[in-house]
Amino acid sequence: MLTLVAPPNAGAFSVNLREVFASAGARGKASQKLDAGDGAATDVIVEADDLASLRAALQAPMADQQLDWCLQPLKGRRKRLLVADMDSTIINVECLDELADFAGLKAEISAITEQAMRGELAFEGALRARVAMLKGLSLSALQSTYDQRVRLNPGARTLVRTMAANGSRCILVSGGFGFFTQRVATAAGFHAERANSLGEMGGTLTGEVGEPILGREAKLAALIAEAQALGVSLEDAVAIGDGANDLAMIEAAGLGVAYRAKPLVAARADARIDHADLTTLLYFQGYGQTDFVTD
Repeated sequence: MLTLVAPPNAGAFSVNLREVFASAGARGKASQKLDAGDGAATDVIVEADDLASLRAALQAPMADQQLDWCLQPLKGRRKRLLVADMDSTIINVECLDELADFAGLKAEISAITEQAMRGELAFEGALRARVAMLKGLSLSALQSTYDQRVRLNPGARTLVRTMAANGSRCILVSGGFGFFTQRVATAAGFHAERANSLGEMGGTLTGEVGEPILGREAKLAALIAEAQALGVSLEDAVAIGDGANDLAMIEAAGLGVAYRAKPLVAARADARIDHADLTTLLYFQGYGQTDFVTD
């Protein structure tokens, strides 16, 4: 199944899918709209013996299109488990960078964050270094950061609520901090959340992070544990994130999706969301717009 999702006001689609399919020994059979409007989300049923070859054939022609796409087997496309990163995925910011702004250290800390998310620095060490720089910052800055800076990304709440309403378990797993994940999980409708903790004393941050740190391997472990608790395989899970510490869970899940991701992650995910909003992940699973649970 090939799913195409374009954002509003996207340019015209200019790929000759029939030719691309033929080049990989595949054949398109039928198409079906998934949205109720202008046809911006479409499923194309494809017969192909080798999805990897077809995916490779699609890469170059799709790169110039203003749309997101996903090629996957039809069977099992609707997932039972969602495991999502928080910062720059479900929400619009990196909370630690925004918290640093209240300490006048945003530029310095954001630079370390960027390196860590690109996979150029070990996540755990980078997290300890950034938090240490915030020693002495008032705890009131946490609430100010949440109130003033944190917003759900477009489509996040609809994604989570729709999957939950259809029996999927939805987990927020972050290398960030519980103060934020608890609030974001509630706002978006996640069933549970996992994150790191910040040391505090006397109304200020101590500059320490609770151990063990939840990083790349811990996110993968969370995915595995949640799947086992549900009694489903990893093929029944979808994982989404943007940074290097999300890569292990993205590669392990049945559908691993890169959202506005760093190059390392985008190159190794099953699919990418670079143009449309997070409801794209519902379309990838075969949900139609009329199935969406919205406010």
